Amino acid sequence: MNTERYLNHPTFGLLYRVAEAGEGRDLYATLYAQRMFFVVTLQERGAQFEVIPLMDARHIAEQNLARARRQSPELHSSWRQLFDKTFI
Repeated sequence: MNTERYLNHPTFGLLYRVAEAGEGRDLYATLYAQRMFFVVTLQERGAQFEVIPLMDARHIAEQNLARARRQSPELHSSWRQLFDKTFI
């Protein structure tokens, strides 16, 4: 499974997926100004964007890391790399 995924926001441009947020939602960050985070819910007729603070985004990404460590150790390293690149 490839964890790299991008999405175009109408105002902020290209976003990249940082983590899975559960329930059909994903955590995205702006590609160029990496301190803006969105929880995105994809729907049939578009996408719903919810802006969230940095610490909430980090918490969601940490939960994703813990879930990946339990369920799929081989994917954990790629999620860990993405986490480190985004938050450290």
